[in-house]
Amino acid sequence: MKTVLSLDNKKSFIPPVVIVIVAIFIPQILTNGYHVHMLNVAMINLIAVYGLYFISGMAGQTNLGQAGVFGIGGYASSLFVTHLGVPAWLGILPAIAGGILIGIILGYPSLRIKGLFLTLTTIAFTEIMRLIENNWELVGGALGVKGVPNFFFLGIEIKTPQQFFYLMLVFTIVFSIITYRISHSKWGRAFIAVRDNSDAVASCGINLAQAKITAFTLSSIYGAVAGAIYSQCINYVNASIYTTELSILFVVMMMFGGFGNLYGILIGTVVITLLPEILRILGDYYQLVYAIIVMLFAIFLPGGVISINRKRIERQSFFPKEHGGH
Repeated sequence: MKTVLSLDNKKSFIPPVVIVIVAIFIPQILTNGYHVHMLNVAMINLIAVYGLYFISGMAGQTNLGQAGVFGIGGYASSLFVTHLGVPAWLGILPAIAGGILIGIILGYPSLRIKGLFLTLTTIAFTEIMRLIENNWELVGGALGVKGVPNFFFLGIEIKTPQQFFYLMLVFTIVFSIITYRISHSKWGRAFIAVRDNSDAVASCGINLAQAKITAFTLSSIYGAVAGAIYSQCINYVNASIYTTELSILFVVMMMFGGFGNLYGILIGTVVITLLPEILRILGDYYQLVYAIIVMLFAIFLPGGVISINRKRIERQSFFPKEHGGH
């Protein structure tokens, strides 16, 4: 039995390794810089959706405020590095600090409200952040923040989409591993308990308040870091980017792939990020076709794309679907 388990564990690492190996050669195959840029955006979105996975996929709390957190990370990082003239890498630190603060602020209301009221609260948070960013001259106002510097690595400026792709690939691998480890830790088990039976968690020795606030905080840290990286990707931030529509898009990415499976989240994020670009060949009708495709998947595959072949994937998956689905 031990031998069989050992072999299964080794096999479970094969799909992630294959994905990474294939990804390494993508910039060599795609000669169009814009196509590579969109893949970079997909990986940035993936980090934000990983964060949403903790609070919505595992803890079962509705969160439509991820775009607001995304914006806070972008602004905190951009203002820090442009005003102080420090290396771009250091801009991630204020983004993390902002994510922790917002996670706590959003976490506390979830202790008293839930369902529709919590949804409205997170939507209001996104809109409040957008209005502040758009009207407060200290953060650039309607003009935003321009000239955000690029990352440097070993003295090399990361300025082309291809260079940024490899940097994002490293970020994606790191955050994928961290997300996997957290989801299989005592925190992950606490989040699932909150989602499945919040009234009974206290009898299991789980602090309900701490679990919810921790889930919101992790979600916000991921979203803020993703926002900080995105600001380096486009060298610019503006309040018009961080709308409620973006928050909804993050939820759609998770829903399309599958709420309770990290492979599903990966698939959903990549597809939903790239699909509008692919459908642009349809001209003025591309948004209509895009909406119809998403709606059909929501109706006929409520468990996400991953539910098509869930059982086989669960046996082999490095990211097993043990967290349930929606």
